[in-house]
Amino acid sequence: MRKDIPSLGVLQAFEASARLLSFSRAAEELALTPSAVSRHVAALEDRLGVTLFVRARRRLMLTDTGRSYAARIRLHLEQIERDTQEIRVGREEGYVLNLAVVSTFCTQWLIPRLPQFAAQHPRITLNLSVRSEAFAFDESGFDAALYYGDRLWPDTQGSMVVPEGSCAPVCSPAYAQAHSLQDESAWLQCPHLTLASRPNAWRDWYAARGWHYTLHASRGPRYELFSMVIAAAAVGLGVGLVPLLLAQEALDSGRLVLAHPQQLAGAQGYWCVQPQHRPGTEALQAFREWLQAQGAS
Repeated sequence: MRKDIPSLGVLQAFEASARLLSFSRAAEELALTPSAVSRHVAALEDRLGVTLFVRARRRLMLTDTGRSYAARIRLHLEQIERDTQEIRVGREEGYVLNLAVVSTFCTQWLIPRLPQFAAQHPRITLNLSVRSEAFAFDESGFDAALYYGDRLWPDTQGSMVVPEGSCAPVCSPAYAQAHSLQDESAWLQCPHLTLASRPNAWRDWYAARGWHYTLHASRGPRYELFSMVIAAAAVGLGVGLVPLLLAQEALDSGRLVLAHPQQLAGAQGYWCVQPQHRPGTEALQAFREWLQAQGAS
C-alpha cells in the first residue's frame, strides 16, 4: 500500500481549486460542497507540511509551491484520464499517441511515411509536438519521443530508428551553375549556411576535404533548424551542409543539387524512446514496430 500518496479525491479537489482559483467553482465541477473541497485542500496542506494557497478576503491565490505542485498533479491526472479512456473505449474508437519529435526529421522523414502507417492502423491517431531537448516524461504527457543523439536518454527504453548518415553541401541548381564550386578558391566568397547547434560542422568538412578553413566560412548565416538551412539553400542564399537523409526529397525534386561530392560522415542518429517504467500501450508498440521497419527499409 502506498501510504505517502494522497487520495485521488483530495488531489482532484486541489487541482480543480488551483485551476479555477475558487473552492466554490471547484465544488461545482466535482459535485461536492465548497466546505468539502476546502477540507480536502486543508488536509493536503497538513499532510505536505506546506501552504498551497493564500486565502485573503474571499480571494484564492496559489503560492509558488502550490503552483508548481498543481502543474505536476494536473499532468498525472490527465495521464490517468487518457489511460482510463484508452482501456474503456480504445478498441472500439481508436487510440491516441502523443509524440515529441525533432522538427526537420519529422517533416522530411516521418510525415511523408505516415500515410502508410495510417492505412495500416486507421484507429491510431498521432499527435506530434516539437521538442529539441531532453525532458522528463513524467511531467510531459508524452507517450514517446523521437530525437537526435548518440544514446538513450536517462530512465528511458528504446532504440535507434535510423542513423543520420552522411552530411553533404547542397545548393540550388542556379547557384551551382553560377559558381565553380569544385575549386577551393570559389568558396572564398560563398556564404556557408550553418546549423546553429553544429557550429563546427563546416570546419570538419573542410578538414575532411583537405582544404584550409577560412574566417569567411566560419561567419556564414546560422539557422536553428535543418529545414531552414535547406530552404535557404534552395532559394540561393548559399551552400548548406545538411544530412542527405533530410535533404533527399529536395534533391530528388531538383530543388537542391550537391555543391560538392565531399561528404562528412555522421556518428549519431534518430531514436525512439519511452519511459523506462512504462510498458507502453498496444498502440505505441504498433507504432514502434512500424517505425523500426521503416528505418530498416
